[in-house]
Amino acid sequence: MKNSFLHKLLTGASAILLSASAFASTGGGGSTPGPSDPCTNCTRGPNPTVSSLEANSGPYNVSTRNVSSFVSGFGGGTIHYPTNTSGQMGAIAVIPGYVSYESSIEWWGPRLASHGFVVITIDTNSIYDQPDSRANQISAALDYVIDQSNSSSSPISGMVDSERLGAIGWSMGGGGSLKLATDRDLNAIIPQAPYYSGSNDFDDILTPTLILACENDAVAAVGLHASPFYNDVPNSTPKAFLEINNGDHFCANSGESDEDILGKYGIAWMKRFIDFDYRYDQFLCGPNHESDYNISEYRENCNY
Repeated sequence: MKNSFLHKLLTGASAILLSASAFASTGGGGSTPGPSDPCTNCTRGPNPTVSSLEANSGPYNVSTRNVSSFVSGFGGGTIHYPTNTSGQMGAIAVIPGYVSYESSIEWWGPRLASHGFVVITIDTNSIYDQPDSRANQISAALDYVIDQSNSSSSPISGMVDSERLGAIGWSMGGGGSLKLATDRDLNAIIPQAPYYSGSNDFDDILTPTLILACENDAVAAVGLHASPFYNDVPNSTPKAFLEINNGDHFCANSGESDEDILGKYGIAWMKRFIDFDYRYDQFLCGPNHESDYNISEYRENCNY
């Protein structure tokens, strides 16, 4: 009788622990931040094609609003938002790297916004800020966009779904995006040529992570940064690794020839994991990515 009671007690406790573990793994109140629950009405836009994703702009017109450098938490920037669509959209913050400015990553703003996101590209408080500080500034920029969406006087009033957030960072900003994924619920991150020299716990990341690397990076060497970071992210977390053939540390920056190929994968990643749009799996999974001369290496852990 006692053994039977003990068995039932232990079985019930195990079930509770398993349930709690599953809840935490989806970002639902656990100690490790993760993505929001999937939504069924977030998809928008026409059926994607390679040419539509590699084009300079998507199906939506884009307007901008400048953000003062006196704003609290980051160094100001620009909000990019679509004007000929309705409903709430995911928000994405994009941050530059060490001794660099918003202009180095600003191309992401109109590119992503034209596919149905509200995007803020930012300057940092200081061009010398380290990755952990940049993580905090990405978070502050996302909070700013959410606050603007909650303001009736803002041009993006009511446009942002505060549960569907993403981040992109270059160099130390890429390290910051990885760090933020350990501290805040995010649906997707794209660290590009990421640099992070401190101790990290990236092996706990639940946020879907696309790492963009530059093959000949002499600043954040792929073998010391991008590749180990990709390996650190658990295989249970959706992830991908794209390395630009012959690219240097600046291969993902504004004005570079790689914008089209990075735009294709970056848009597909954000649409898949912020909008839960499965139409974009075809561009992220499957063989033959390296048949494109621009890609020297591609890894993924599909199916997502």
